Amino acid sequence: MSAAIHPSAVIEDGAQIGSGCTIGPFCYIGPEVRMGEGCTIHSHVVIKGDTSIGAGVTIFSFAVVGEIPQDLKFAGEKTRLEIGARTRIREHVTINTGTMGGGGLTRVGEDCLLMAGCHVAHDAIVGNNVIIVNNAAIAGHCIIEDDVLIGGLSGVHQFVRIGQGAIIGAVTMVTNDVIPFGLVQAPRGDLDGLNLVGLKRRGVARADITALRAAFQMLAQGEGTFQDRARRLGEETDSEYVRTIVTFVTGASDRSFLTPGQG
Repeated sequence: MSAAIHPSAVIEDGAQIGSGCTIGPFCYIGPEVRMGEGCTIHSHVVIKGDTSIGAGVTIFSFAVVGEIPQDLKFAGEKTRLEIGARTRIREHVTINTGTMGGGGLTRVGEDCLLMAGCHVAHDAIVGNNVIIVNNAAIAGHCIIEDDVLIGGLSGVHQFVRIGQGAIIGAVTMVTNDVIPFGLVQAPRGDLDGLNLVGLKRRGVARADITALRAAFQMLAQGEGTFQDRARRLGEETDSEYVRTIVTFVTGASDRSFLTPGQG
């Protein structure tokens, strides 16, 4: 192996370390860990379980990745963790493997940033380009879609889905599903509008932003249930961004939705 491994690191037999990796002092790498090329593992990191780490991942000191779930029903069954390429995991982050009852897999996508002290629980599925700010916690069985930002000290209740491009403000408890491109803030998680800053930063066309604004108003003030309003949107819109919201709202869910004006 052309990896730079500090003499004090413990690499168990069976671990697969990609070329160009750097593993710092006092790390522990378990026997079922598979690490892609060019990863940087700073000192005092623990990586355990059936854990696959993509190329170019960086993990900072005192993170614990691939430990068993914090679920009292877990009985030692074989489950997994996957971390996508180029994701950065900062100090004291914890990410658990899955449970058989939840599908057996926890996944963090590519190009994510998990800031210091974050927790990603069993069977959570985190998409690509997700940012989880300091000391936020993602409970078990959550789905966090691509390009989501979760503010510091926030918590996401188990089984909640957060749609693509949404933003969760700091110190917010999210107990219901959040529509794509939604803006959620306040202690109990009010859906206050759209993530317009994020949409503009990604270069979304003005026509699509206008369509999203109109769609949000219809979801907030239209007749019928929230799902009924979403279905009508799907029949009336030509915007793929609005259709993303419609698909999300009409899809399967274990929770209800945060709705405009709910707070």
